[in-house]
Amino acid sequence: MIVAGDFKKGITVEFDGGVWTIVDFQHVKPGKGAAFVRTTIKNVMTGAVVERTFNPTDKMPRAHIETKEMEYLYNDGELYYFMDPETYEQIPLNYEKVEEAIKFVKENTPVNIRYFNGEPFSVEAPNFVELAVVNTEPGFKGDTASNTYKPATLETGFTVKVPLFINNGDVLKIDTRTGEYLSRA
Repeated sequence: MIVAGDFKKGITVEFDGGVWTIVDFQHVKPGKGAAFVRTTIKNVMTGAVVERTFNPTDKMPRAHIETKEMEYLYNDGELYYFMDPETYEQIPLNYEKVEEAIKFVKENTPVNIRYFNGEPFSVEAPNFVELAVVNTEPGFKGDTASNTYKPATLETGFTVKVPLFINNGDVLKIDTRTGEYLSRA
């Protein structure tokens, strides 16, 4: 159990039938009345962000989130399959659990799968990935204006803005946290 007065950023708690992580908190001691803890919390299952106040003596159970590295195998049209590289056990996940990461992940890429009570609830792509460009318009000679970008479709189907000198077949380094082009690989 954790007391609301001991909240810190990143702590995960069970509250209102869900699992929440503390995004921000502030201990408030008004001139009149009792002190309270103002928090911004995020539901780890749904991604919903809520502002909530707690009495500093409120107790709630701490939620233990497990992270396991697995390898993305393939998609059969409905489900996405991941394999544990140690036990070779495969687990299927639906699109709602992989939608943020799958646009950056190609087959045989290691990913982190987050579990709560033995149930997988989200997939995290590596922070940086290298993906090939499969379709982009050619840059024209003389197009030398700085900070000019064009769309490029990557091998996973994700579209990213790239500089004019990028061509089909180039391998790019992409930041999965922002979805932005970083450099050629």
